[in-house]
Amino acid sequence: MTEEQVLNNINGYQLDDKQRKVVTSNDKYLLVSAGAGSGKTLTIIGKIRYLIEIKKLKEDEIICISFTNEATNNLKSKLKENYGYNVPCYTFHKLGLEILKNDNYKITEQDLLKYTISEYFKGLININSKNKKRILTYLKIRHNNKNYEKKYKNIQEYDLNRIKILIEKFINLIKSNDYNETNIISFIKQEQKKQNKALLIVILYIYKTYQQELRSKKEIDFSDMISLATKKVNEKGYPKKIKYIIIDEFQDTSLVRFNLIKAMLKKTNANLLVVGDDFQSIYRFTGCDLSLFVNFTDIFPNSKILKIENTYRNSQELIDVAGSFIMKNTHQIKKNLKSSKHINKPIEIIYYKDINKTFTKLIEHIYDKTKESILVLGRNNFDINLVTNNSKFTIEGNKIIYKKNSNINIKYLTAHRSKGLEESNVIIINLTNKKTGFPNKITDDKILKYVTCKEDDYPLAEERRLMYVALTRTKNKTYLLTPEKNESEFIKEIKKNHKKAIKIVKSKAKQKHF
Repeated sequence: MTEEQVLNNINGYQLDDKQRKVVTSNDKYLLVSAGAGSGKTLTIIGKIRYLIEIKKLKEDEIICISFTNEATNNLKSKLKENYGYNVPCYTFHKLGLEILKNDNYKITEQDLLKYTISEYFKGLININSKNKKRILTYLKIRHNNKNYEKKYKNIQEYDLNRIKILIEKFINLIKSNDYNETNIISFIKQEQKKQNKALLIVILYIYKTYQQELRSKKEIDFSDMISLATKKVNEKGYPKKIKYIIIDEFQDTSLVRFNLIKAMLKKTNANLLVVGDDFQSIYRFTGCDLSLFVNFTDIFPNSKILKIENTYRNSQELIDVAGSFIMKNTHQIKKNLKSSKHINKPIEIIYYKDINKTFTKLIEHIYDKTKESILVLGRNNFDINLVTNNSKFTIEGNKIIYKKNSNINIKYLTAHRSKGLEESNVIIINLTNKKTGFPNKITDDKILKYVTCKEDDYPLAEERRLMYVALTRTKNKTYLLTPEKNESEFIKEIKKNHKKAIKIVKSKAKQKHF
């Protein structure tokens, strides 16, 4: 098989020039900055086919890594069904498990940390008066040695639950960063605010309790698994001969995951290809570190960045709006996305007084016009209630059933869960200027600064990336539902900067036509 034959038929598609450059590149360390809908999975499959057919690598000399079971299974099945390849495809957790498979580790249930925190507050804290006082200090509830028990008992359940969630998040992020007890002690010494120092000490107690719980059960959690796998690779090498590591969704990498990859590269001298889109980095709250992506060439000297910029999903008019919107934040890798598809005014801003009436008319309008599927996106899980809390709809999982016309195919997802997906038409809801609107303005507790990567200096940077993800899920049009009063600041910005590309529908219109 010739190189040209490979490049001209990947899953029945011919690769474009920029995809070809990625596939034929011989760079030791290569980052591919891939625009939304630009065919990154196709490019990865093309690279694997090129390595096997042209470079004559064996299937098991290549390792593919992605972040979800769905993504890895999808890639694995496409390689098997289309080409008969059995290329190892892992999530990071499954890769860690593979490295440790002969070491008799038992993986704990995912909710053990939550359970440990809950049990700590039910039991151990009752024999530690100082930690009860520290919780009161964190909540800024004045107390003394005589009344602290009464004050503690009167803490609102909402406040106690908020603290438990914060502690769980903090400890998970401790582990995502490959930190340990020593780091927490360092944070306590650094912290100047009395209430934050108090909570950090409580976190230290619970972290030690959790680690003891794991040891007593002879179990490890997912972060431990990756850390232990890294340690094993550093000490004993990687158990198989590999020549190429390919990582998808690299913008979602955390430090603990990245350390494993570095260890594997050091011990195997393999080439590294990472693919992702910093415009779609939306998981900072889980420990993902975008600096690993944008600083790739600093981390790997003599590395290279290539871009795949032809989008096959969105119209040129839509990506012009979305691209301009996301690049307001210059702390990112600039891309110049191109599309051969054209749609006049692909974004419609729909104002409403009564969201239920407007939403119903809108889905009927889209169905009458296109007969195609609709994806409704919100900022939060509960946003679905904004448009379905009435007798016209029933909910089955993430499917919205419109009783008047069951042929209308509607799904609901949060914007986070929509990443990587596409739909014929998209409606974005909860574009309201409030704390839980879109953009969401609930700020992280200051204590999380110790365990999350530094946020971009640009205001609402991650919310902006999330809006970009939502805008670019559509193959046709995106409809932005916003209240007549108190509209989202993202709506104001899009409306101000992109008058020619958008259509505005006022709520006072009869709305027979959008």
